[in-house]
Amino acid sequence: MAHTVLDDWKIVPRIMMLAITIMCFQVTSWAMSLEQMSIEQSGFCSVIFGCFSACFAVWLGKEGSSK
Repeated sequence: MAHTVLDDWKIVPRIMMLAITIMCFQVTSWAMSLEQMSIEQSGFCSVIFGCFSACFAVWLGKEGSSK
């Protein structure tokens, strides 16, 4: 029964999207608090935002195809 509840409610993907959203928000707050960003710091932010957009695209694709 627990397996079907996890699958039907899609709990794990939603938790993962919540986690990546929180991480993206924290990285944004951190980057905005810096006086001047270095190349490495802006590269780090770019990777995090790229991961967020890729995860969001995969999640939307899975949500749309499951109906």
